[in-house]
Amino acid sequence: MTESPFSFPTFRLEAQGLAFARGGRTLVEGLTFSLTNGDALVVTGANGAGKSTLLRGLAGFLGAHAGTSLLIDEAGGRETIASQAHYVGHQEGSKPALTARENLTFWQAMLALPGVSSDLTPDAALARLGVPQVADLPVAYLSAGQKRRVGLARLLLAPRPVWILDEPLTALDGAGQALLTQLVKGHLAQGGTLIAATHAPLGIKSLQLELGGAA
Repeated sequence: MTESPFSFPTFRLEAQGLAFARGGRTLVEGLTFSLTNGDALVVTGANGAGKSTLLRGLAGFLGAHAGTSLLIDEAGGRETIASQAHYVGHQEGSKPALTARENLTFWQAMLALPGVSSDLTPDAALARLGVPQVADLPVAYLSAGQKRRVGLARLLLAPRPVWILDEPLTALDGAGQALLTQLVKGHLAQGGTLIAATHAPLGIKSLQLELGGAA
């Protein structure tokens, strides 16, 4: 199931010698990997191993202690991963006082890439995530599962080639988890790339990266 009628251009995601530190402690070090269109990388490891630190670093929220991570297009052009990625972390990134529709309208305008658009409206995206009834409700009034679905809806509204998802199955019921698997499969079929940290299976074929570290 695809989410829009286009495919992403050919690209490579290259990480070379990456290291990230938090609070003076190096959590990720010497990490090198390469991904291309349709690839999924699932990051696993014990609590405290650095999964969230790695994902936040790739998304541009943390500076790398060492190494590089870039998106390289077919012509050799280079861009930061953060400039081409969606990030969904433990927090949904929604304003509690705004309605679900208002939040998604903002994110659709903020995250849109030049020359790439979705034909979905915020209401249509909420319907795709199975929560059309929350469109006019302030996000503060929603359940944890509904908030997660609203956060995931922005993936459909502003197509970006890289999805970075940190424990995306959190708070989702069985139907929500199955729906997320469908969305991820659609993204990969479009030529997108996924990097996800999760303790639960996503139901997709993926490369595996296990980080070490103390629990």
